[in-house]
Amino acid sequence: MSGDAETDPQTAIDAVTNDQDERVYEHSAGDEREGIPFVGAGPGDPRLLTVAGRELLADADLVVHAGSLVNSELLAEYCVDAETVSSIGKDLEELIPLMRDAYERGETVVRLHSGDPAIYGAALEQMDALEHEGVPTYIVPGVTSAFAASATLRTQLTLNEVANHVAFTRPQGKTLDEDEDHISEFVGMGDVTTCIYLGTHAVSETMDRLLDDGHDPETPVAAVYHASWPDEDVVEGTIETIGEKLEAAGYRASAMVVIGDAVGGEEYERSFLYGEWANRSSDESADSTGEADD
Repeated sequence: MSGDAETDPQTAIDAVTNDQDERVYEHSAGDEREGIPFVGAGPGDPRLLTVAGRELLADADLVVHAGSLVNSELLAEYCVDAETVSSIGKDLEELIPLMRDAYERGETVVRLHSGDPAIYGAALEQMDALEHEGVPTYIVPGVTSAFAASATLRTQLTLNEVANHVAFTRPQGKTLDEDEDHISEFVGMGDVTTCIYLGTHAVSETMDRLLDDGHDPETPVAAVYHASWPDEDVVEGTIETIGEKLEAAGYRASAMVVIGDAVGGEEYERSFLYGEWANRSSDESADSTGEADD
């Protein structure tokens, strides 16, 4: 791809305006539509791919996927008739013309991201660049690794009187400055389940910062390595111990780290959903402006 104004991906990003795309009002997330779908592959297990994603892969001529972040079993099972190309090591200047040219040749193209494209997926810059080239795009949601980790841990990320909020975050490092790291703030709120992406390599340093900030060293922490993959492993500990345990296990990547009292699924209160709230009169229900607590 050349670097002129017509094809430079940064030009496409800079050209984005605040005007709402009319397709927002014409389609919902599950609709079939024209263009290149950006499909969430889910956390790993091929069975956790959505039905929509499976159907799109079955019809694809070209699948550009996220390399080893997508389970090879999923590719083998659902992409039998498609050419598969890993996006690892390729920049936008290579990926955009690859997908654009295939689409313009009449091929059915699928861009396959790990987890859900909306969570640390860098999908939008690819979509904007393709749209700038005249190629329509859309997102097909997937199951993010935090949800797979929650299922493995047999708990909820939100629990009545334990965790009212969930934070999806990442630690400081090469792509996130120190003042942009809010993990300590989330943990300090007390009723937040903090899910750390892209931070397996920095768990010890992250926990040391939490201890330095005065957080309870006994706060539960679980690290789920390769959630839903065949080699999934669970390392449980606390803010004080999880770093050492994870290092002993030898994991430096691909673990979802979950911090908070919801990790153990203990000491929560019965919700209103299946109690007196559910038995209110129809008049009371009609007056309600919100939904039942979960």
